[in-house]
Amino acid sequence: MSNIKIAILGMGNVGTGVYQILQENNEEIYKYLNGDIEVEKILVRTIDKKRKISIPNELLTNNYDDILSDESIKIVVELMGGIHPALDYIKRAIKSGKHVVTANKAVMATYGKELKGLAKENGVFINYEASVGGGIPIINTLMESLAANKIEEIIGIINGTTNYILTQMTNYNMSFEEALKLAQTNGYAEADPTSDIEGEDAAFKISILTSIAYGINIPSKAIEREGITKIHKSDIDYASELGYKIKLLAVSKRCKDNIEIYVYPSLVPNEHPLASISNEFNALFVRGNAVGELLLYGKGAGSLPTGSAVLADILSVARLIKNNIGNDKNKNDKFNDIQIKGIGESQYYIRLQVVDKPGVLGKIAMTFGEYDISLESVMQKGRGEETVPLVFITHDIEKNILDKALDEINAYDFVEKIATILKVENI
Repeated sequence: MSNIKIAILGMGNVGTGVYQILQENNEEIYKYLNGDIEVEKILVRTIDKKRKISIPNELLTNNYDDILSDESIKIVVELMGGIHPALDYIKRAIKSGKHVVTANKAVMATYGKELKGLAKENGVFINYEASVGGGIPIINTLMESLAANKIEEIIGIINGTTNYILTQMTNYNMSFEEALKLAQTNGYAEADPTSDIEGEDAAFKISILTSIAYGINIPSKAIEREGITKIHKSDIDYASELGYKIKLLAVSKRCKDNIEIYVYPSLVPNEHPLASISNEFNALFVRGNAVGELLLYGKGAGSLPTGSAVLADILSVARLIKNNIGNDKNKNDKFNDIQIKGIGESQYYIRLQVVDKPGVLGKIAMTFGEYDISLESVMQKGRGEETVPLVFITHDIEKNILDKALDEINAYDFVEKIATILKVENI
């Protein structure tokens, strides 16, 4: 049978991984497809740049029109990252009748609905498995394997950078700054890690998963989120004493009349599987009304794991092309009128730094009581110092009520600061 020709946009880490897998696993790909995947063109900024792998010079171009005008190219694989110019390139490929595979979470979270609609109009496919979870096949699992399920809940560690940092803080007693520097040295964090450590990356990904699971498009900017920059290594220690690990969780839950969606650093009970996920690994805990509970686990980053997910999408589209199947499916957004909310009632971990004198704990506890906030546990550390930490875990409470109580507590002259507020995720 005929081979399928593709073009790759970008030859960074993921692009290199895709090209490498195509070369090394050529026999396996041929057996699966009964044909080859041929790289016809690769779009790069600089053609004569020294690269990690050897690529024939005739494949390289810095002119996107070379790709659009080549009718033999059936699939455009966008691996550039960022919204611009990637979004424009994807749109132009679709309008030119070319299928698209992308690993671009920012584009799909922000413009996914528009692009999927455009792909349907033009009878082509846009696949984006690698945009979430690296090598974990979460998107295809939700779209295909769990298609007969009503998805009730998705809870995940879907950012490898923050999980790596928190692992170093937990296992090796590092500060946040030390762990971040190590992550950058080992290639798990960018030179500018803001998107990861502030929770933006995870918000992009949970937006995509929510769209697939519930048929509702939620802009990532509308998602309540908090990063990990305020977590101190003392919080790691206190959480451990209380029987928890701290993880940055992305959560999407289907409630009776709303979708609860957020990204927040949370205390996870030690006995839950997500507590054991370490370093750059990702994991997604999915609950369906028929299948029950599933845990999907794997490397969430890296050129080869992400490249593997990209290749899975390429092969999926290639088989559809060979079987002459077009994109004429009509999936309705059934829940577009449903209410979106952030964190509902929850337990919280709170660390205060207070002046060490009699009556302080009693006054704070009384203030919590005035707002009907009951306390599950209280931990007081340090003696003889001018200020000491006070750690509380509340029972379930709405965040807006907790915020009002903390505003009053923070105004007391014996409270130096509210150091940390973390969610307690009892899953």
